[in-house]
Amino acid sequence: MHSNFPSLRILPLPGYRITYSRRAGAFVAKILMQVPRILRSVNKERRWLRELQSTENFDLVISDNRYGLKIRGTYSVIMTHQLQILTGSGALADRIVRKLHYRQLEKFDECWVVDHAGSTGLAGALSHPDHLPSNAHYIGPLSQLETKREHSTPSDGEILVLLSGPEPMRRIFEQKILHQAAALKQYQFTIIAGNPSGSSPTQLPEHVHYYTHANAGELGPLLAKAPIVICRSGYSTLMDLAVMGKKALLVPTPGQSEQEYLAKSLHARQIVPYQNEVQLDLEKGIAEASQWPGFSKATPDGDAMHAVIDRLLEALAGQL
Repeated sequence: MHSNFPSLRILPLPGYRITYSRRAGAFVAKILMQVPRILRSVNKERRWLRELQSTENFDLVISDNRYGLKIRGTYSVIMTHQLQILTGSGALADRIVRKLHYRQLEKFDECWVVDHAGSTGLAGALSHPDHLPSNAHYIGPLSQLETKREHSTPSDGEILVLLSGPEPMRRIFEQKILHQAAALKQYQFTIIAGNPSGSSPTQLPEHVHYYTHANAGELGPLLAKAPIVICRSGYSTLMDLAVMGKKALLVPTPGQSEQEYLAKSLHARQIVPYQNEVQLDLEKGIAEASQWPGFSKATPDGDAMHAVIDRLLEALAGQL
């Protein structure tokens, strides 16, 4: 955040510290075990905001999936793309969790759905369930990137790898990528590790370039230059790919049902291919990704940002 907005005042707020299982089958059980701690974190962030409001007097609060950032008397908005949470335990469990989820979302004055309203959008069934929260408004996809600044022509043989997500899965994925990329000397790999506190591996091959992290200003040109991107299927990453109109090979984090759904959905719609991490084959995946259409270029700093501004003005006008 600070690297993208160095002049922005930032008030630290601890996260939920959710940990994930290495095994797909244990994912739901691992999350359920953490529910009491998550609820305690929600209550703590509600108290934190209440105390802060007594000195700051905010007119509007916008929360990015933080359920405790809602206090009485202050207009509050929550943003999410995931209205329907996929539990991986069947339709009945999904409906029960959605009902509980909507109770939290509907505590806010508005729920902004970060996807297109029409058809299935980018997030498919996650953002387009058969029943919406009563306070839902679609605002379109958002991205950290400014496409108008990126004019590079993709270079043949350039592969950009974006690593992200919780440990130890991020590190395991990195090791697999480095091992396979070392043998594919016909490509130039640029790896963004998504690990600002980490260090670069030693003795990398000449065709593999490694960066511990990149801010939005650094990432934009790299994305514009690379004809193919290899990455997880997290929604923020997908929005960046859509904005840049990229071809990609998706490798969902094992056990994360949302990422697995998004990868399979985009594959079924014949946009980009995906591979399971345990069967990762970079050479095959790169060749396949080059033949798929990829994402159609979107314009988040156009219609979607106008929608956000319009919603903001309407919300603030209602408070005056």
